[in-house]
Amino acid sequence: MPMKRYFLFVAILCLAVSVRAKELPKQGFGLQIGWAQPELRLNSTTSKDTLHTTKLKGFKVGLVYDASIAAGFGASIGMNYTFGAAATKWAKKNTSFSQRSQVLYHQAEVFVDWQYKFEVAKETYLILFTGPTIQCGIGWNKTDFLRNEMTDAVTTTTVNRYATETADELLKRVNVTWGVGAGFQYRRYFLRGGYDFGLIVPYKNPDFTNGNHARGRLDQWEIKIGAYLWYED
Repeated sequence: MPMKRYFLFVAILCLAVSVRAKELPKQGFGLQIGWAQPELRLNSTTSKDTLHTTKLKGFKVGLVYDASIAAGFGASIGMNYTFGAAATKWAKKNTSFSQRSQVLYHQAEVFVDWQYKFEVAKETYLILFTGPTIQCGIGWNKTDFLRNEMTDAVTTTTVNRYATETADELLKRVNVTWGVGAGFQYRRYFLRGGYDFGLIVPYKNPDFTNGNHARGRLDQWEIKIGAYLWYED
């Protein structure tokens, strides 16, 4: 190869590499925390047309890795711990006793959100995202409290819905959801919110003795704020 052509080839190669280097995806690694509302939406054990919804209010905290692949398109990958709780007030069961119940929920999850970022101002982005989440239940404990109105003595009964042998209480630990949402990002800081639709029947044994087939799903609302501790342009 003649010397001039050699230098021209090297120059074009260096130019291409430099252009490619400027197009390397932005990457970020950070923390997020937010509000969560898991919703267990189940059909009644006596009627397929009756839907019972248990709403748990809590929080989530986790790690997130963000990467833009090309022209605003990219992915957000991470893991969260989610806590949820719900409780009823004391209510009369009969003339001698009152009762109430409490639910405590713990979950670990891994998510992949495919996203697109629209730059609406300098270093400010509107984000639209969708993607799957794999959830693993750590604990779902329901505690019933029974109070004697004469003596004020309280007895408690706790059921682990991942371990009990009763068919209409036994839930699967693993759930898969598909989420949609939107958010904003300004420099290293972001706000994201969305809804996850459960894709798996949550009952471990969906066949009841009365012949009905239990349906339903475990959904989730969430709003998260966060910041990238490390961010590379």
